Amino acid sequence: MATSIPTSNGPVDPERFREGQRITWVSVVVNVVLTVMQVVIGFAANSMALVADAMHTLSDIVSDAFVLWANHKGSQGADEEHPYGHGRFETAASLVLGLLLTITGAGILLSAAGRLQNLGALPPVGIAAMWAAIITLIGKEGLFRYMLKVARRLRSPMLISNAWHARADALSSLVVAAGVGGALLGFAFADAVAAIVVGAMIVKAGLGFAWEAMRELIDTGLPAEEVAAIRQTLLATPGVEDLHELRTRRMAHRVFVDVHLQVDGDISVREGHEISEVARKRVLAAHPEVVEVLIHLDAENDS
Repeated sequence: MATSIPTSNGPVDPERFREGQRITWVSVVVNVVLTVMQVVIGFAANSMALVADAMHTLSDIVSDAFVLWANHKGSQGADEEHPYGHGRFETAASLVLGLLLTITGAGILLSAAGRLQNLGALPPVGIAAMWAAIITLIGKEGLFRYMLKVARRLRSPMLISNAWHARADALSSLVVAAGVGGALLGFAFADAVAAIVVGAMIVKAGLGFAWEAMRELIDTGLPAEEVAAIRQTLLATPGVEDLHELRTRRMAHRVFVDVHLQVDGDISVREGHEISEVARKRVLAAHPEVVEVLIHLDAENDS
């Protein structure tokens, strides 16, 4: 027994779609303002590190544009070509953003290694670069906290990845601040050491996001404790004698479940259908992340 999935060209959850678009547009505006400021002050204060950080911020604008597209596609309902919806667009975007984080961290590591080898060639920088780095750091950290709060509420791996991308840029600005401060105090190596630590953190975070997205793309099931909770909800349904072949898979923030329920073989088809419908509704009510339950009825355990 399975409930049919309606087709739709509009967002499955309009409010979720609007909030996802809103926080991404906020990110775009903040990144544009910070990029312009970093470029102007970077050249004026003779800080190539600040200019490089501006290019990093510019890459965030590109990733934000990608997220806007993926959020639009991923929010659409099922259609003939995508009967399970378009949630995998979010998963793919999360994978790409994870790879972007990894590349960003690797770039910081390479840049830090170059600085360590050419400390004597670093040009003096002006104090304005320090203020620009601090303002960028505060702006990026505030953006990260705002985006992460909304993304977690929406349970969107893609938006969470994009929030951490903002944190990666904030850490990059921290590296610039440390570098400028070190240069002003006479410790030119400080920014390179900080960059190595931060770069390693960013690479680790990026690989983690990419790995989780890959697990979803290959239909890895839910954690054992979540599957056990769904099992208990089904077994507690009146009329369900046993169950087997309980399978789960995630699609962005949504979860799909299919299961074989064992019921009394002497009841009518109508009674069996009513039991399966009650079981389905109980799972949907007790586990909000589950959006569809495919149930096959058995008169005996055929596993």
